[in-house]
Amino acid sequence: MLPRDTARRKPYPSDLTDAEWVIIEPLLPPSVPAGAPRKVQFREVIDAIDYVLTTGCAWKALPHAFRTPEGTVRDDFHQWRRNGLGQRIHDTLRGRVREAAGKEAQPSAGSIDSQTVKATRTSGQRGYDAGKKINGVKRHILVDTLGLSLAVVVHPANIQDRDGAKLVFAKAQLLGSWPRMERVWADGGYAGKLIRWVSSFCQWILEIVKRNDDVKGFKLLPKRWVVERTFSWLSSCRRLSKHYEYWNETGEAMVQVAMIRLMLRRLAKETPGVGVA
Repeated sequence: MLPRDTARRKPYPSDLTDAEWVIIEPLLPPSVPAGAPRKVQFREVIDAIDYVLTTGCAWKALPHAFRTPEGTVRDDFHQWRRNGLGQRIHDTLRGRVREAAGKEAQPSAGSIDSQTVKATRTSGQRGYDAGKKINGVKRHILVDTLGLSLAVVVHPANIQDRDGAKLVFAKAQLLGSWPRMERVWADGGYAGKLIRWVSSFCQWILEIVKRNDDVKGFKLLPKRWVVERTFSWLSSCRRLSKHYEYWNETGEAMVQVAMIRLMLRRLAKETPGVGVA
């Protein structure tokens, strides 16, 4: 890997620390022996992607302090999305975070929910969520008991949760075999025929955690609160405050990058003796 020119610029708060770089560097692809040598540093590209995610700026609005052209940053981002590198890094880090928390690398249970967000004029597919009165998309996410994402699907907001959940479960089946997974918790919006469908398609138990109608106001529901906390983590990234992407797959990749950042920071706290950037 190319060394980082630390004297080139002052670090941004979104930059990788040295401890985080030590963790992610071995997961990046090696230099290709054929053709001209790569001149762009991977760490600089990742820092630029994290800057876009954290600040919410457009690709073309990247500060000139990043000497890497914005086109190169954007091309690498989409290439890593298409060739599955981002997914492999995400899944590797999730297993490490789970093991660091004293759990098995593969989850045995999870939670599912959706979040409706407004779409901007640059967005592609969108729909109107009559319940939330929002014209945009839904981020539909399946997480483990630690709140780490297992599968994410972004789809038009007019798709009902029961139908959107099928897309999430289908993607989860494509991403892994999940040998330990047994149960997924959900709210009342997922009740009905979906329970039997999940049992048949995934061989998992979809358990509905219902709210007590006699209790007024906010109430923390068991199991379901985990996925709500994940949405709150994502809200700290300004790029995710709305749906800015033309392709929904790009929105899914942005959620994935946000989770990678979160997991890197958790793992870096357990890497002693490494200074910050």
